[in-house]
Amino acid sequence: MSLSIASRATLNDGHEMPWFGLGVWQASARETVYAVGAALKEGYRLVDTAKLYGNEAEVGQAVRDSGIPRDEVFVTSKLWNNDHGSANALRAGVASQQQLGLGPIDLYLIHYPVPRLRLESWRALIQLRERGVARSIGVSNFTVRHLQELIKDSGVVPAVNQVEFHPFLFQRELLEYCQAQGIVLQAYCPLTQGQRLDHPVVVQVGTKYARTPAQVLIRWGLQHGVSEIPKSVKAHRLAENAQVFDWAIAPEDMALLDNLNEDLHTSWDPSREP
Repeated sequence: MSLSIASRATLNDGHEMPWFGLGVWQASARETVYAVGAALKEGYRLVDTAKLYGNEAEVGQAVRDSGIPRDEVFVTSKLWNNDHGSANALRAGVASQQQLGLGPIDLYLIHYPVPRLRLESWRALIQLRERGVARSIGVSNFTVRHLQELIKDSGVVPAVNQVEFHPFLFQRELLEYCQAQGIVLQAYCPLTQGQRLDHPVVVQVGTKYARTPAQVLIRWGLQHGVSEIPKSVKAHRLAENAQVFDWAIAPEDMALLDNLNEDLHTSWDPSREP
């Protein structure tokens, strides 16, 4: 798959989403404005936030201040766990749209598969799409089982499933299922929150291609057809993370990385949710 920083995936609803972008989890208000502005100057065109992050307003501010036409920047936000349920989810979606101040949210996700309420919340997201609050809708942290349940109940296939995904949590079955269903799998924490950047195999592959471990991990995901949203608030890291489009990892080295799976969850493990 030939990609550039400007490349976009066509979602199953016909809208387009950049393959590569910026996550702003745990970024303060000031850091968010700076990082989003710097990322957009670097060529990033996707920004991922959430109500939980507490920086939706700052993302919106940075996008507006950038001077880049609104339709060129793709912004994602998410429904938090205490906003599940039909009426709550509808209110939360509108509130996130207002916080961002950018018109329709490009992609609105269920942040986590909360038991007993996620199906009702998904139906609310369908309404938010119909009402123009969000252009595309999807989920986050959903397993194959959760996705099957959702699709069977509603008949509506999510456009995106955002999960933790990297060589140390190589969710092959989930990736294959999403690709078969036309769901774009998107990776958060693709850099393992720094926990495996010094792994000998990752370092070895990086040395071979004269690339950093972070670049190796991001490139690995892209070559598996996964959208990548690494997080950073430092300009030099933002630039480094984006330098993953003018080279490729050879099949034998992809195989080395594929074999690193150890089911490492650096965030939460949704497989335990009923």
